[in-house]
Amino acid sequence: MDLRGRAAFVTGGSGSIGGTIARALAGAGCNIAIGYVGNRDGADETLDAVEKLGRTACRVQLDQTEPAAIEPAVERAARDLGRLDILVNNAGISPYYKPAETMTEAEWDDIMRVNLKGVFLCCQAAGRLMIPQKSGRIINISSIAGQVALPRLLAYCSAKGAINQLTRVLAVEWAPHRILVNAIAPGFIETDLTKGLHENPKRLDGLIRQVPLGHLGKPEEIVGAAIYLASDAASYVTGQMLYVDGGWMAL
Repeated sequence: MDLRGRAAFVTGGSGSIGGTIARALAGAGCNIAIGYVGNRDGADETLDAVEKLGRTACRVQLDQTEPAAIEPAVERAARDLGRLDILVNNAGISPYYKPAETMTEAEWDDIMRVNLKGVFLCCQAAGRLMIPQKSGRIINISSIAGQVALPRLLAYCSAKGAINQLTRVLAVEWAPHRILVNAIAPGFIETDLTKGLHENPKRLDGLIRQVPLGHLGKPEEIVGAAIYLASDAASYVTGQMLYVDGGWMAL
């Protein structure tokens, strides 16, 4: 699982999960481009951590609500690092928790624009760079929400389900170019997006009862999957969803 000399672009690299994955990949030897939107402080924190590990790091501002900005951002990451071997599609949003009948078209579009369209465009831009070099790894951050029904999260579940299919189709299309495309599907992880659960002990307790390991996950518990899928240890793995969920999907 030695990633020395490789270059990775991690979108949403200023957040809890993205920043943790970026630092872990750097710890395995990877140079890192950190994608971020508005959280410059978080991006700087990740960048400092990567550089302290002796790796090359850069920041790349990327707003996935702006389709025209995506390909230039991916190209800049590759240019600043000298190449692009790995894309981790981590950026995503989940701002709405409401019954399906009350969801507005604008709210649906918000989630699809970032969580599905933005991910596709990042994959496409990375693929255009990886196809000529006949190598590459794309890791999409999906969710158990792509496989199970989570009430009041209709758009989020729909987008993650589509990410799973996107991952499979790209894996098949790009296999001749030696580009491996996989997804990590976490369960509920302790991040800013889930901190509201701790303010609702009844709902938190209900979720924990769904997890055989008996607790929410931490960002650090995802990184092993990311390093594995980015490494030569996974050279015969493509089109797969790797669930990191404390056993939720086994129930």
